[in-house]
Amino acid sequence: MSILTKKEILDRSEIRSISFKPGLDQFQVQAHSIDLRLGYTFMIPKMWHMTPHGRESLDITHFDKRNNEYFEVIELEQGQYFELLPGEYILVSTLESIRMATDLMGVLYPRSSTNRKGLSLDLTGLIDAGYERPTSIADKKQHPFTSYPPLSWRTTLPVAFEELKAEVAPRESKYHQKDHHRRRTHGKA
Repeated sequence: MSILTKKEILDRSEIRSISFKPGLDQFQVQAHSIDLRLGYTFMIPKMWHMTPHGRESLDITHFDKRNNEYFEVIELEQGQYFELLPGEYILVSTLESIRMATDLMGVLYPRSSTNRKGLSLDLTGLIDAGYERPTSIADKKQHPFTSYPPLSWRTTLPVAFEELKAEVAPRESKYHQKDHHRRRTHGKA
């Protein structure tokens, strides 16, 4: 496996072996990665609920349709931002939807500058070959007294693409894109 360079990413984008919706701007394409932007849908897990027995903690399985009431879903409008509170944990989808060929995989990385400022964007994992949707990111504000610029579509996360030695069959996931009730294009066609 080898990581694609800017030229290889652009070449594959031209032949539609990798595509982004909305399309990328010139500032998102880096030397060997693409910067994905945070989307407009934020999911805040609820920690507890009242039952006939009293206050009980919630067993949260992310994106499980049966547990939708366990999340507060916030849909921002263009121009709005999201302030993450100290210790708060959220899920957010990327603005861009990705479509990848079956001989590519991606790795979404946190920016070290983001983590140094008190946000804990874990290594969010792999983007499978044949993937076709936005990806989701888990985020937590670690430091109780530090301030961080509000989260918005301007917040970026790099994704590096690796070429596989052979094609693989895409795997369908029942959990992805459950929080996307509508597509946003941020003014792009």
